[in-house]
Amino acid sequence: MTSCDCPNFKTHFSGLLEQAARAITSPDTVLRIELTRTKQVSHGDYSCNLAMQLAKSLHKNPREVASLLIAALPASPYLDKVEVAGAGFINLFLTHAAKQQYVHQVLQSKTAYGHGGFGQGKKIQVEFVSANPTGPLHVGHGRGAAYGASLANVLSAAGFNVSREFYVNDAGRQMDILTLSTWLRYLELNDIHIPFPQNAYQGSYVSAMAQLIFQAHAERYVHQPALLLDGLPIQVLETVVTTDEHLDLLIANAKKILGQDYAYFHNFVLTEQLGDCRNDLMEFGVEFDIWFSEQSLYDNGSVARTMQLLEDKKYLYEQDGAIWFRSTDFGDEKDRVVQRENGQFTYFASDIAYHLNKFERGFDQVINIWGADHHGYIPRVKGALQALELDPAKLEIALVQFAVLYRDGKKAPMSTRSGEFVTLRELREEVGKDAARFFYVMRKSDQHLDFDLDLAKSQSNENPVYYVQYAHARVCSVLAQWDGQVDELVSADTTILTNPLELALLQKLIDFPDTVEMAAREYSPHLIAFYLRELASEFHSYYNSTRFLVPEIPLQYARLALIAAVRQVLNNGLTLLGVSAPDKM
Repeated sequence: MTSCDCPNFKTHFSGLLEQAARAITSPDTVLRIELTRTKQVSHGDYSCNLAMQLAKSLHKNPREVASLLIAALPASPYLDKVEVAGAGFINLFLTHAAKQQYVHQVLQSKTAYGHGGFGQGKKIQVEFVSANPTGPLHVGHGRGAAYGASLANVLSAAGFNVSREFYVNDAGRQMDILTLSTWLRYLELNDIHIPFPQNAYQGSYVSAMAQLIFQAHAERYVHQPALLLDGLPIQVLETVVTTDEHLDLLIANAKKILGQDYAYFHNFVLTEQLGDCRNDLMEFGVEFDIWFSEQSLYDNGSVARTMQLLEDKKYLYEQDGAIWFRSTDFGDEKDRVVQRENGQFTYFASDIAYHLNKFERGFDQVINIWGADHHGYIPRVKGALQALELDPAKLEIALVQFAVLYRDGKKAPMSTRSGEFVTLRELREEVGKDAARFFYVMRKSDQHLDFDLDLAKSQSNENPVYYVQYAHARVCSVLAQWDGQVDELVSADTTILTNPLELALLQKLIDFPDTVEMAAREYSPHLIAFYLRELASEFHSYYNSTRFLVPEIPLQYARLALIAAVRQVLNNGLTLLGVSAPDKM
């Protein structure tokens, strides 16, 4: 057997069960046929609860309905037998031949195995990380980056046309705070010491940026620093700035003093932090198709145009000098300010314009990946879309919980005395990119994650990424000893593969495309991580009990073909998660 066009068994059997159900029910009966993989071999390969769904309308007990369905089931070359089990489950058993053909399917498809057409080429945008470019990425950003990149890969494999986007918050107050912080550190290098605000950016990277400017320009940007404190209360001048109002006054004074030079400082710190962010993410294996500037929404008039659209639709009103959006009309707990008394637009205003822009670019679906603390932000954004007569259902929000680091069984400190969080770069340097990427996606994104640093660094079966990669390396070792070409194995006679461990591995190969589709359907790349651990477990059991380079060439080729297919699927799955598949460990 050298070629194969293997069916999707779930789809195939669902079609057979539908035909059987139509034969014993009325034409208008609503059918919901769902096949699940069984956990025990004795229960077959797939199970269906259709009989229990139909029992009430047919006025029969579920086991009796199951027997009727089985009697009406059309013949299939892939079906070995069908049984009624438990309260009325229908268990379906694949023939050995149906499973054995999948080795050829994997070896012929290679890196495309597992890819499917579920997405039908629909344009889908995944926007993730989108951290303020005001400092290094920390371990919290790391989880969002790993989840977003893996989800985008899974969606692409499932047939979507995926665009990966980073939204650069380069227009807001936080960038002004970073600019002020850097200028104050620059003044210190010129022996001008102004009390440093406790609510400014404290990190060492701020001093590093100031040092770069000082080395390039010496005292050029000193100007008149004494004017910086104009309008501040005496008690503030004697200590540190403690309120947002005082900080905003400092920023306003800095803009007056520096004039056009303020733009230099602002652009310098933005470029430095954005460049560091890009490099950090690239080293983490995360790349974006688009880096979208928030400032561009102001520069091209998108924010003003969007606010005018809302005004025309009577969803804005003025109160206390500010402009408000009627967010409560769409289920939000209170209305939201879009323009402050001073005329400045809020983050929410630019966010509305940004989401309008997304849909104007023609995306069929938009996925935003946000930290779990942004949960309350969802109703107002969806409400704004509805106000703009866009379908809020086309916007999906995936929430990501923070990761907690553990070392020696104890919670590791997440920040230093200076208030700097553990950075993504530091985590990657400690445990490696592969372990970090795999550990971040081992749980559902909205669930709490305990990140065991010691486990991530260990070379043991308890370390899931090591366990999966070791399975791949073991196959490579066997194939290297054989010293043949994998393409030779495509013609292997796989009908010899009949022992339980081989049949279990064959079924896991069959499951991979369904797993990819389910991970895409549920926005759950952790399903790929679960699958890889199970496949690795099945393989290690087979490896420990089996000789591969046996004298009987047909058996040798069949077994080598099987493990070559396992290697291919391990590689394909790890690639979706952004994890390498090493040949040696």
